[in-house]
Amino acid sequence: MEFTAKELARILKGTVDGDPNAKARSFAKIEHGKSGSLCFFANPKYEQYVYTSKASILLVNKDFQPTAKVEPTMVRVENAYTALADLLKYVADSKKTNKRHRSLSSPVPFSASMGKKVFIGPHCSIGRNVKVGDRTRIMGNVFIGAGTTIGEDCIIYPGVSIYPGMKIGDRVILHSNCVIGSDGFGNAPQPDGSWEKIEHLGNVIIGNDVEIGSCTTVDRAPMESTIIGNGVKIDNLCQIAHNVQIGDHTVMAAQCGIAGSTKIGKYCILAGQVGIVGHLTIADHTTFCAQAGVIGNVRKEGEVLFGTPAIDRLSFLKSYAVFKSNGKQ
Repeated sequence: MEFTAKELARILKGTVDGDPNAKARSFAKIEHGKSGSLCFFANPKYEQYVYTSKASILLVNKDFQPTAKVEPTMVRVENAYTALADLLKYVADSKKTNKRHRSLSSPVPFSASMGKKVFIGPHCSIGRNVKVGDRTRIMGNVFIGAGTTIGEDCIIYPGVSIYPGMKIGDRVILHSNCVIGSDGFGNAPQPDGSWEKIEHLGNVIIGNDVEIGSCTTVDRAPMESTIIGNGVKIDNLCQIAHNVQIGDHTVMAAQCGIAGSTKIGKYCILAGQVGIVGHLTIADHTTFCAQAGVIGNVRKEGEVLFGTPAIDRLSFLKSYAVFKSNGKQ
């Protein structure tokens, strides 16, 4: 990768402030910038590094006004953070070959349907009647159960397990060792105190533009479907139980756990280690801060909730002040 400031301005629809021929060959954090690197500045608390950075090119917001000399050539854009994300995607897309390939160690049954330019890595197991869309990439050691449908332009990373009968949309990214469609934790108590397993015959439906992190598990439903909406982003080490529904464009950080049959609205944010009990309904645009424990429905849109049990932000801060002062007595 090598870009001039002028090329970056064209790609990112920005303007150049400095040498248009300045070149960058790598990315770096602003505090680690050196000659030949591209950095970005978006958070005001890092402004000190703008004036000490040795980077060749610096992405900044178009309204940034420096208070001292800036050595790097600045490329001014509408939003530096968003522009960096767009540039990283541009670089990643340019490296994709979209070349058809099928490893000899990954036999595909005659009943399976593979789209154009599908890549299948080594030691994959693909079941009967599987359908895979155009340009999808399936890396090594992936299991795809019979009757599963996978859309176009997906990336299935090594070690992913997809149980039979799952439905996965377009442009979905499944990271290493995530599991789609394992049985939910359903067991019926018996008179003698033992537990009888409840069979899970439903499936998981994943929408378009979803990304699911490494070692995350999405359980299938005993009946009907567990549903992950369009644009949902789920981090590593999360647990999504049977019959859960997650609305479009909700994001979930690592180590969250959602119990069975809970419905989470659209555009929600779950910070790390949030736990939600089963059979709840969560309104759109709800934010749960880290380690929130949710035991009741959230009916009002746009709330920000803290603590265990989770309560609204203002009530939590008042309560915390009491906890803190009592602890000093």
